[in-house]
Amino acid sequence: MIETIGLPLARRIALAAQGFGARRPETPGTVHLRRTLDRLHLHQIDSVNVLSRAHYLPAFSRLGPYDRAELDRLAWGPRRQRRLFEYWAHEASLLPFAFQPYLRWRMAKADRGAAGWTRMRAFARERRPEAMALLDRIRGEGPLAAAEFEAHQGQSGWWEWSEVKSALEWLFWAGHITTAARRGGFERVYDLPERVLPAEVLDQPTPSEAEAHRFLIERSAAAHGIATEAELRDYFRLSPEEARPAILSLAEEGVLIPVSVPGWRHAWLHRDARRPRRIEARALLVPFDPLIWQRDRTERLFGFRYRIEIYVPAEKRVHGYYVLPFLLGDRLVARVDLKADRQRSRLLVQSVHVEPGAPAQTSEALWAELGEMARWLELDGVTSSSARDGL
Repeated sequence: MIETIGLPLARRIALAAQGFGARRPETPGTVHLRRTLDRLHLHQIDSVNVLSRAHYLPAFSRLGPYDRAELDRLAWGPRRQRRLFEYWAHEASLLPFAFQPYLRWRMAKADRGAAGWTRMRAFARERRPEAMALLDRIRGEGPLAAAEFEAHQGQSGWWEWSEVKSALEWLFWAGHITTAARRGGFERVYDLPERVLPAEVLDQPTPSEAEAHRFLIERSAAAHGIATEAELRDYFRLSPEEARPAILSLAEEGVLIPVSVPGWRHAWLHRDARRPRRIEARALLVPFDPLIWQRDRTERLFGFRYRIEIYVPAEKRVHGYYVLPFLLGDRLVARVDLKADRQRSRLLVQSVHVEPGAPAQTSEALWAELGEMARWLELDGVTSSSARDGL
């Protein structure tokens, strides 16, 4: 008999798996941060900085005001202190070192020209000598950013990638280089993996593709708690052909348990998933938080239709430019368009939209969390012209 799990319990299982529901530590430290990183497995990196870089926010949502410099140290600090590396997982992401061997199959695919964006695949084939020349420069001169190559001068942004930047990104995707540092807050500085990552990581044996897919699906399932097959694949961007055998293998071992959730298709429960009777949480969620980045899942779990409107013309936006859903208890009860005005040292609340049926304490809880975020971002306070009218 397949167990039926109702939507309220499925929602609580998902929240607990993502680290919500536990009391926030009074003083979040390295142990708490690393525990969060180990639970989520990755922090997605994004260039938008209207509030704060995306990779800093998931830990704040779960821990409260932790020291962002601690995340920088784990990601880009001295080699002996690092615990994270950059690579393509869900998207560009920070991941614990333990994942590096299990992503080498993706690096090998990129090296063959079978993975990565179309614009860079030529560097795996007919234009490979050009990329190898850049690799030789990094090998000889040490860490270099794209801007330090003459042919890249004057180019910036995704849509203005130079040929040099495209070649460097292919080298990165193929594992020939990695990120040594982030300069000026975001510019990637490239170096050889053996000069960045510990030898004990690089010396780990390379798993087979099947073993790697099993590992990634199991980690995805642990991070979800309960999920559909499509969601299990999406966490690390696996194809159906890559994921399906891994799911079936894990099911045979009892790691994944088939369950029925009304309205879901092919749902799986991780055998270690917690089933809390109640979730007490209060958090603002960055658009790239793993709890909500799969928009269909967000809508099924919370009845909350969420779309990021950064690329929508201003006059056509419904909720705002950089909108963060607000989690209270086990529900998404509001959404807030936020901006950090660093010149005036204020957290700007540009709009608030409250969900139908939001509890009476939504306003008080939201403004308390906004104040907490402002302090964490080292801003002097929260400013809102008309946002309170929405509460």
